[in-house]
Amino acid sequence: MAQVLVRQLDDKLVERLKKRAKEHGRSLQSEVKTILEEAVPDYEGAWKRIAKLKKTLKQAGRTFSDSTSLIREERDR
Repeated sequence: MAQVLVRQLDDKLVERLKKRAKEHGRSLQSEVKTILEEAVPDYEGAWKRIAKLKKTLKQAGRTFSDSTSLIREERDR
């Protein structure tokens, strides 16, 4: 697994991060990792999960319509 080193962080920022970590019951490292994971979501993985769910629902007999025409009609009003 990769590592990232961030240099020259302001002491006040580090203290705020430590306080936030303590509030969430995590270590400073775990808190920073969580912040980064939330800031950069895994869109590719999300789209794969969505496609898998749609496939499962289609196999169960669900159909999906294209809402493009409905949106255009609404915009034209």
